[in-house]
Amino acid sequence: MRLGIDFGTTRIAVAAVDRGNYPIVTFEASDGDVWEWFPPLLAVSRGEWLYGWEAWRAQKDPQATTIRSIKRLLQDAGPETKVEVGWLRIPMLELLTGLTQALHKALLERSSLTRSREPLEVMVGVPANANVNQRFLTMEAFRRAGFEVLGLLNEPSAASIEFGHARRQKSQAGSCTKILVYDLGGGTFDASLVELDEQTHSVIASDGIPTLGGDDFDEILAEMATQASGFSASEHNSLAPADLFWLHEECRGKKEALHPNSKRINIDLDVMAPGWDSVSIPVTGFYERCQPLIDQTIQVVERLLSSHDGVIEVLYVTGGGSELPLVSRALREVFGARVRRSAYTRFATAIGLAIQADAQAGYQLRDRFTRNFGVWREADCGRDITFDPLFLKGTPLPAPGQPPLQVARRYRPAHNIGHFRYLESSHLGKDGLPAGDISVWDQVLFPFDPALHKQMELTGIPIARWDWAASQEVVEDYCCDTSGAVLVTISNTSAGYERKYRLGRWAASDGTLVAGRKKRGPVARK
Repeated sequence: MRLGIDFGTTRIAVAAVDRGNYPIVTFEASDGDVWEWFPPLLAVSRGEWLYGWEAWRAQKDPQATTIRSIKRLLQDAGPETKVEVGWLRIPMLELLTGLTQALHKALLERSSLTRSREPLEVMVGVPANANVNQRFLTMEAFRRAGFEVLGLLNEPSAASIEFGHARRQKSQAGSCTKILVYDLGGGTFDASLVELDEQTHSVIASDGIPTLGGDDFDEILAEMATQASGFSASEHNSLAPADLFWLHEECRGKKEALHPNSKRINIDLDVMAPGWDSVSIPVTGFYERCQPLIDQTIQVVERLLSSHDGVIEVLYVTGGGSELPLVSRALREVFGARVRRSAYTRFATAIGLAIQADAQAGYQLRDRFTRNFGVWREADCGRDITFDPLFLKGTPLPAPGQPPLQVARRYRPAHNIGHFRYLESSHLGKDGLPAGDISVWDQVLFPFDPALHKQMELTGIPIARWDWAASQEVVEDYCCDTSGAVLVTISNTSAGYERKYRLGRWAASDGTLVAGRKKRGPVARK
C-alpha cells in the first residue's frame, strides 16, 4: 500500500494511492472523533511518553509537558542531539521514531485505510530548504517505525505535482507552464519555481524561510489575547505548558474560522482555566501584527522571480498557513490575477506525494539542490582558506531510478590528518565564498598518514604538516541521491584504505535543544 505523507509542523496529512485516485486518509481519535490529519504531538505525563492523539488528550493533565511543532527543532538537530523536556534529555531520533511509530499504528488500526497485510510504502515530504541532517532524521525515523520509505520530496515540488495532475484531469494540459508554488505551512515557508509540461516537472529554483508559518500567527493572536486580558509579556511567557497548549489551540481554531468579512475574533480564555473571561480582538489589529511576516514571504517570492526571468503564469498557493484571508489579499495586491489557491490547501502536498509514489501515474520530477554544499580547503600553503563548492545551488538532483550524482577530488595531501569542514549556504558572494543563510557543519577527520589508519578516534591527535604526505594520493568521492542525502568515501589509494561518512550537521553528543518549559507558579489574573 502506497501513501504520501506530509509531515507537517502542526498536522500530519496522509493521502493514499487507490487505482488512480488519491483520497485523504482519515483518523479516529481516542474520543471517537474523526479527523483528516494526525497530530505531530509528543507529551510526557507522569513519567510516560505519549504520541499523537494520546498526547493530545494528555493536555488535560496540568502536569503534562508537550512538545509542539517538533519539526521546527529539526533544522538545528543531528542524530546525537538530545531534546530537553522538563528535567529529561531524550535523543531527538528516539522522539521522532516514537511519533512515527504512533502514526504507523494509527494508519493500520484507526484510519480509513483498508486493512491489509501489505507494507506501508511512503513518499515523505520535507521543506525545500531542509538541510541534509533534517532529511536524514526524517527518513531514519520513518524507516525505524516500520515504513518502507520510497523517497523524500520537497513539499512545494509535491504541491506542483498536485497542480499538474488537477490540470491534466481537467484536460488543460498542453504547452509548458511555469508556476511558482507559494507554500506557507504551519511552521515553514517555501517557494519554488517549477516548469511543467504534460508529465515532467522541473524545479528551476527554490527559496524559503524555515522558521515562519501559521504557528507564528497563532502566537501573535495568543499574545494579543492575554494582553487584552491584562497580562504582561512576562506573565504570558510564564503560563504552564498545558495552558499554553490550549490557548494556542483556541487561537488556531478561531484564526482558521476567519473569512474576508470578519471584524472581530473572540478568544475564550476559559480554555486555560475555568472562569477566565473571553476577550475580543479586532481583526484589523491582528492583521497589522501579521502583515510584516507576510511581507517577508513576498520578499522571498520577488527575490526568486527577479533572479530568473520573472515570468510565471500561476502563483499557486498551498499550505494551512496560507488560509489566513490576509495572505491571499496581500498576494493579489502584488501578483494580481496570477494568484490561484489550491482546492486542497492543507492537503495538496500529501496528494502530490501520493501521486509521486504511484508508479502508474507516470509523472517525472526533476528537483534541484536548494543550497550550495561544499567544504573549506587550505590554499597558498595554508596562508589562505578557500571554499570548494561540491554541489552548487540549482544542480539537478537525480530522478528516481537514475544513478546518483557523483563528484570526485584527487590530490596529494600536506598533513598527517585531513580536517574536512562542510557547510551549506543559500548564496555565494562575488568572491565565491559562502554568503546569505549559512549552515556550519561539523568536522570529518581522515588519517592521511597510513600509520594512523587503524586509529578510529583522531580528535586527540595534533594535526601537523607531514614530510611524507606528498607520497600519498587521496581521493574524495561524493555521492548524492534523489533525496539530496550526501555520502562521501575518502580513500588513501596509495596505502589502500578508505572510510565512508554520511554528511550532515551532526550536533555534538551533548548538544541539547529545549522543547518545553517547566511548569511555573500560577499567573495572577488582573
